[in-house]
Amino acid sequence: MAEYDYDVLVIGAGPGGYVAAIRAAQLGLKTACAESRETLGGTCLNVGCIPSKALLHASELYDHAANGAMAKLGIKTTVELDLDTMHGQRRDAVKQLTGGIEYLFKKNKVTWLKGRAAFKDAHSVDVAGQTVTAKNIVIATGSSVTPLPGVEIDQKIIVDSTGALDLPTVPEHLVVIGGGVIGLELGSVWRRLGAKVTCVEYLDQILPGFDGDIRKESNKIFKKQGIDFQLSTKVTAIKVEGDKAVLTVEPAAGGEATTIEASHVLVSIGRRPNTDGLNLEAAGLSTNQRGQIEIDHDFRTKADGVWAIGDVVPGPMLAHKAEDEGIAVAENIAGQHGIVNHAIIPSVVYTWPEIAGVGLTEEAAREQGEIKVGKFPMMANSRAKTNHEPDGLVKVIADAKTDRVLGVWCIASVAGTMIAQAAQAMEFGATSEDIAYTCHAHPTHSEAVKEAAMAVQGKPIHI
Repeated sequence: MAEYDYDVLVIGAGPGGYVAAIRAAQLGLKTACAESRETLGGTCLNVGCIPSKALLHASELYDHAANGAMAKLGIKTTVELDLDTMHGQRRDAVKQLTGGIEYLFKKNKVTWLKGRAAFKDAHSVDVAGQTVTAKNIVIATGSSVTPLPGVEIDQKIIVDSTGALDLPTVPEHLVVIGGGVIGLELGSVWRRLGAKVTCVEYLDQILPGFDGDIRKESNKIFKKQGIDFQLSTKVTAIKVEGDKAVLTVEPAAGGEATTIEASHVLVSIGRRPNTDGLNLEAAGLSTNQRGQIEIDHDFRTKADGVWAIGDVVPGPMLAHKAEDEGIAVAENIAGQHGIVNHAIIPSVVYTWPEIAGVGLTEEAAREQGEIKVGKFPMMANSRAKTNHEPDGLVKVIADAKTDRVLGVWCIASVAGTMIAQAAQAMEFGATSEDIAYTCHAHPTHSEAVKEAAMAVQGKPIHI
């Protein structure tokens, strides 16, 4: 009789968990994955990355047709919003992708244990009343919305990111609390579809953690699109009065309070690790001050045989980070050498235009030593010009002595795709000269990365 039911038990079937389970099974390990949702894929596939991108894409097309952008290209249209159909195609995308994960589980012989898991000890968990044992247990439970103290999310007038995906009508006035990635993406969706959008941000600028130039330029672009920003402002109270919400706000540094009336409020102030109900103490584990589970370089916790990845561990809460960690932890469990370079994790905001970055900001790079910076405006890029996409820029930051690229930041219609080149170059220690002298296809948006690198070299051609 086997000592354990499974070689590997993964708790959570989000991007980190399902990838870890599939990879472990591919490596010949008997694997199970505990997941309480009715569908696999976690927050990302069900109520996060995937459905939001479906709405972003659809609303982008609607906006281009409704605001006259297509007419300027000679494409005249009569535009009508069918929100039910827009939501339907979103749900269909989610259904297909979550079903795809279930197929991959079956293909790779991963057992789906349906239910919530709670530790009994470091090698056994309770899943829906059943005790399951495993030699290795991977915690991949993801994260959930950070609540705003004193504010109740009713998913009707006051919504979180999940509720904001499924509003049955276009808000008359949507107030977004938080100027981060999720708030800007979902605020952009409803702004394009006709809502008045106000973004209230506690800090003096949007997109915390992004490069300073990128933050300022993004703010200008969003304001031009019609989003109203109230920066350095905090929300002290929200009251629902009938079918409206009244927000009380005041300067972050203190001062006179004012009110904002809105038809809907989106609370988007961040996310927190999901550890409630796991009974970590039974496995000999606890969380740090930020609610995260501490791990070593190989994703081991302090409990023998227990590993952790994704949003429950320190680092950016990004699906692609969790996926890479899922592969790495499975390979480490199998005795291989799984590595994730956490210094090179791209971040993308899927607004219009997209905003992306990888590596150090200029501010962080300057703290480490002397640097060189090159910038190139998208209005000088031939593909952006022909596509009528003049907004944005590419910024390359390199070490002044070694010329090694330390960070790349960009705003462009396809910035999320462009940033992959920068990440790959940095992964292999590229210099700005390496990028500058790599032949890029013409005409492409990615030529702007080459031009920014040439600007670092002091040899810009098109500016």
